[in-house]
Order: sequence, then structure tokens, then C-alpha cells
Amino acid sequence: MDKDTVKKGKVIVIEGSDGSGKATQAKKLFDRLAEDGFSIRKVEYPNYGSDSSALVKMYLGGEFGSRPEDVNPFAASSFYAVDRYASYKKEWEDFYLAGGIVLADRYTTANMVHQASKIDDPAQRESFLDWLWDYEFVKLGLPVPDCVIFLDVDPSCSRRLMENRSNKINGEKDKDIHEKDPVFLQKSHESSCLVAEKYGWIRISCLDSGDLRDIDDIHEEIYSRVINMM
Repeated sequence: MDKDTVKKGKVIVIEGSDGSGKATQAKKLFDRLAEDGFSIRKVEYPNYGSDSSALVKMYLGGEFGSRPEDVNPFAASSFYAVDRYASYKKEWEDFYLAGGIVLADRYTTANMVHQASKIDDPAQRESFLDWLWDYEFVKLGLPVPDCVIFLDVDPSCSRRLMENRSNKINGEKDKDIHEKDPVFLQKSHESSCLVAEKYGWIRISCLDSGDLRDIDDIHEEIYSRVINMM
């Protein structure tokens, strides 16, 4: 297939706070769009089922340090970027280039949120985000997302929602170095709000009077925003 002549598809990203229900909402949106007749495929990052996520697992498992800050944002971002690149080349590049819709549960956007939160100086944070955009979308050639849905949940609620949740690395109850660090979760949430505004993400509040909104209610809001851009 001549990749210079094909019609590219779309990349829709579900991003959000830990415990915000990204996986649930991604599945509901995927099923709804598939029922509508769209040619769609769902991917999830990190891609824990692939060898390409090995460095991500080591990082989150604390093998490079017990705190997120023990690995600088450029190195940590590279772990995730390589995992995405492998998935793109092996699993969905041709589908996307042929016009398919790819729905991603997290994407480069997660590096923007979590890794940028390690940088306190605003100018240095902007420089990092510029570097990350160039690295993943230009140097590695990953598609720029057409739409990012940001599920916003306050960190205090996120911690409650994650209390009894198994981690996705090994299915056990122990938390990864991101999830068990409340200061990092707070900074990541602050970073996500700044990044969402910078890049024009669709921000959806998942709380109502301090409690998580009904799952179907959140889904309907997501669906209405996405279907209008199709």
C-alpha cells in the first residue's frame, strides 16, 4: 500500500485521572461506535501484553527507583514512547492509514500529564512538552490525536477509587510507584489541567457533589462530543 496516497483515519484518546474509569469508558465508546458502523479499533497503553512494555514495567515496579522522580521525565517518556511505537508499527498503522478510527486508552497524552508533572519550572515544563511533541509525533511518526477526552477526577477521589484495585502489571494489589505516591498524583492532576487547556482537550468532570457520576451519564456526554466531530 502506498502510504502517501491513502486516506488517514482518526485517533481518539481517552485520558484522565487515575481511577476515573478510562478503560470502562473506552470500551463503552468503542462498542457504541462499532454499533454505529464505524471502522474502529481499540488500543491500550501501556501495552502490557507486549514485550515492548518491559521498561515501563521495570519503571513502574520501582526497579529504577522507588519514587517517580528517580527517573527523569525524558528517560521515562522514552520507555512509554517505544511501547507505543511498537504497537503502532505492528498492530494499527495500516488500519489507521486506510482510514480506520483508533480509540486509545491513554496515549502520548499520558506522558504529557505524568512526566511533565515532574517539572516545577513553567518554562522548563513547556520545553519538555515541545520536546515530547517533536519526539513522538515528528521523530517517531506517531499520529497526532484528533480528539482527546480528559476525564477529570479530583486526586482525593482517585485515591479512594483505587484503594482495592489491582494493578495492571501483575494483577496484584500492590500499587505501582505512580499510584502509591499521593504527592505525585496531586501534581499529575494539576499538570493534566494545564495540559488539557494548552492543547484544547475536551474536559469532562466525572464528579457530582464529590461522588462519581453515573457511568452511563458520563458515556453519553463523551459520545455526544465525539460523534459531533465525525
